[in-house]
Amino acid sequence: MPYQLIGSDISYFTGKARAYLRWKGVSFEEVPASRDVYANIILPRVGWAVIPVVITPDDTTLQDTSDIIDFIEAAEGGPSVYPDGARQKLVALMMELYGDEWLVLPAMHYRWNYNEDWVYGEFGRNSRPDLSSDEQYVAGKEVGAKFRGFLPPLGVTDGTIPGIEASYEGFLADFSAHLERHDFLLGSRPSIGDYGLIGPLYAHLYRDPASGDIMKRLAPKVAEWVERCHAPSAPLSGTFLSGDEVPGTLRPILARQVAEQFPSLKQTIDAFAGWCEAENPEKGRVVPRGLGAHAFTIGGRDGERVSMTFSLWMLQRVLDHYSGLNQKDKSACDKLLRSIGLTDIEAFRLPRRLERRNFKLCVA
Repeated sequence: MPYQLIGSDISYFTGKARAYLRWKGVSFEEVPASRDVYANIILPRVGWAVIPVVITPDDTTLQDTSDIIDFIEAAEGGPSVYPDGARQKLVALMMELYGDEWLVLPAMHYRWNYNEDWVYGEFGRNSRPDLSSDEQYVAGKEVGAKFRGFLPPLGVTDGTIPGIEASYEGFLADFSAHLERHDFLLGSRPSIGDYGLIGPLYAHLYRDPASGDIMKRLAPKVAEWVERCHAPSAPLSGTFLSGDEVPGTLRPILARQVAEQFPSLKQTIDAFAGWCEAENPEKGRVVPRGLGAHAFTIGGRDGERVSMTFSLWMLQRVLDHYSGLNQKDKSACDKLLRSIGLTDIEAFRLPRRLERRNFKLCVA
């Protein structure tokens, strides 16, 4: 029995899981997440409406792309998407954090402010394949309204949109320059960082028609990377750069992440610390998805967004890698981090560890 990937063509994180499964070369079948599939498979197994979900050959249920990837890396063996080198793995995990938790701003902006009518049709096609196209549009509008409503909590407003577009276009230019020399972030093999980036860059920013036209016009090299990453021609192929090399062409991207995302992460840590102090949560306590709001800056524009706690789970992956290094490797990583403007990564340590239990984020 193959793995089952339950998801959607238009889903941010389904694209991440699908691309990884294709490169890993495992046998899998994709099950569209229709309304019936949500009711009969996802909700009974997971307890809430979320995709992607993976069901393993032995009927284990997996949810969250990082957990899916880590499970299959351990179960299947073979070439890994995690580099062995201390600096390369640090950068790969940082790029996963960036793609998963920060590129959501341009992904959601371009989807809902450039592609809204088209997306309603796609939502309806995915959730109600039994209906006519006109009926699917109506059904899709009902579903899609919830997702469109996420824009203000994410910080996508009239005031921040010019900054979001400037930041995204800057990222496209920097990534294009990198891709002139390398197939993927760290060589000819995709890393976990590439799979962090493919989520927003494929499902929203390449596949949505108006967004895809923008990418192909401004950054054809990035569009080619999307195609190469999402549909690899040779599973398990490629190598990481030798000597734990981190290309200098990645530094502008990392510097943008440090300048924009890391201040937002710090304020989210502070909100989480305040919640921990006030609530004194026991082990296993579910962490709220949002904890108030904080100011942030993107592309030179100031705004406000909800302090999204799941970003701390992804940050914890970065911190765990760093804390497990020997002193020599830490020093090498510190030198790299200083070069991109991050002088003290330990300042981002969480007040309590997080874990995922029963498909929810909890205090460890």
